[in-house]
Amino acid sequence: MASHSGRSRSGKPGATHQQIERRERFERARRESLRGDGPAVMYGWHTVTAALRNPTRHIRKLLATENAARRLAEDGIVPPLAPELVRPAAIAERLEADAVHQGLYLEADPLPAPAVEDLPAQGVVLVLDQITDPHNVGAIFRSAAAFAATAIVTTQRHSPDATGALAKAASGALEVVPLVNVQNLARGLSALKASGFLVVGLDSSGDSDLAALPLRAPLALVLGAEGKGLRQLTRETCDAIARLDLPGAIKSLNVSNAAALALYVTSRRLAATP
Repeated sequence: MASHSGRSRSGKPGATHQQIERRERFERARRESLRGDGPAVMYGWHTVTAALRNPTRHIRKLLATENAARRLAEDGIVPPLAPELVRPAAIAERLEADAVHQGLYLEADPLPAPAVEDLPAQGVVLVLDQITDPHNVGAIFRSAAAFAATAIVTTQRHSPDATGALAKAASGALEVVPLVNVQNLARGLSALKASGFLVVGLDSSGDSDLAALPLRAPLALVLGAEGKGLRQLTRETCDAIARLDLPGAIKSLNVSNAAALALYVTSRRLAATP
């Protein structure tokens, strides 16, 4: 029953019974995901079709609208299990209100994750120091896939799960860029250094411009959360702290944009290194 203030038990004025139930279903799914009990939820055309094309993905459930199922067939995509044909609203009610599902929804087991010690000592690895926004992390995954990054390393806590909004923002990149979770980031960085990685932290107050810093592969680029930046122990564990010099009046970028620019700079530098 609504209180005298006009607010429902959802905390929002005027919320309908259906909206309340939808929010509660979403919150239950989110809590299960945070506990690690639930499957990875994916929605949207590029995200779902990339997962369907990945033979290492174990698909548990696939929902599709008639139009989406027809498009799968036209594109020659044969799912490992037949999709359950549903109306768009049946998918929308499983997701947050602003989610764009394009008629496709699936639940799948998380992909197997390599240990940080087992990463090949080659290319560029991105390390995320407690970046919590799933849209930013998803966008970083997409850039990592575009620049053929070796892996992304995150912490087990204070990092979003590879599901939902993160998977949508990654647009299929979760299927090609391995995700490595470490319990302690400083120890994870030390493991990378023991494998031969040069570890460079990115910070607007860095001593050197990344474009001018002597770089070599294998290379680990460490990015901190917006606002907080790199934590002190993370900074101390890095071999160097570099900045991205920008010509304009604004000297800092959104972390996902900074990741894309850093990958571009390092890919050009490493390609030019004999």
